[in-house]
Amino acid sequence: MTLYRADPKDGVAWITGASTGLGRQLALDLAREGFVVAAMARDEERLLTLVEEAAGARGRIVPYFCDVTDERGMERTVAAIEKELGPIVLTVLNAGIYSATHGERLETYNFTTTYGVNLLGVIYGLVPVADLMRDRGRGQIAIIGSVTSYFGLPAAGAYGSSKAALHSLAQSLRYDFDKLNIRLQIVNPGFIDTPLTAKNRFTMPGLLAVEDASRRLLRGLRKGGFEIAFPRRMVWPTRIMRFLPEALRYRIMRRITGWDGRRFGTRSKR
Repeated sequence: MTLYRADPKDGVAWITGASTGLGRQLALDLAREGFVVAAMARDEERLLTLVEEAAGARGRIVPYFCDVTDERGMERTVAAIEKELGPIVLTVLNAGIYSATHGERLETYNFTTTYGVNLLGVIYGLVPVADLMRDRGRGQIAIIGSVTSYFGLPAAGAYGSSKAALHSLAQSLRYDFDKLNIRLQIVNPGFIDTPLTAKNRFTMPGLLAVEDASRRLLRGLRKGGFEIAFPRRMVWPTRIMRFLPEALRYRIMRRITGWDGRRFGTRSKR
């Protein structure tokens, strides 16, 4: 059986984390493709400017305001979209945060907030929308992961492990979703020039403009398989490194990231 792939004629596209970065650009691109896009985020002002920016597109953008860590709020948002706009046929669970994790000053807050948004925020959207797609017998869901899910990277203890959990989650659910005619995809991009990466203080190889990243993601939604990963110049070396002996990969990563020369910071006091 050929798995379902979303079409603007069938219903609505729902995107979380749509006020900035990749989510915002994808919302614009999907509206230009003819989709009615339910764009969700916490930032009302930015969402309203997004609606204005989409004026004249073949489709349109409708704003929804919700925090992905609010489980009941996510359920209400999904129900509201279906009631007001129509069936959700494409979901892109994009909302995410990054905060560097350094071993010399570990803080529980860093992990709980990252997991709350990056992992639970996906689950709170996935559960209600998958139920509706199951009952209709079709749907398409894309979860935004990261190439950091392939193996541990310096300073990415919280972020990378949350994305690794998403990759494993998608791999496991795929067995059942395929039978339900729900196309499930995991999206593992490299570095994208967004407010999320602007705080990085290191060289980001293969850094993509957000417009380029959105085009690649859109192409993957239209034609790609289970994993959508880009850019190739970063993805393939990273994939190959997964199969190296752990000790060798560790030495390579310490060298290419310059981690051996990194100085410890001081632990902040609360």
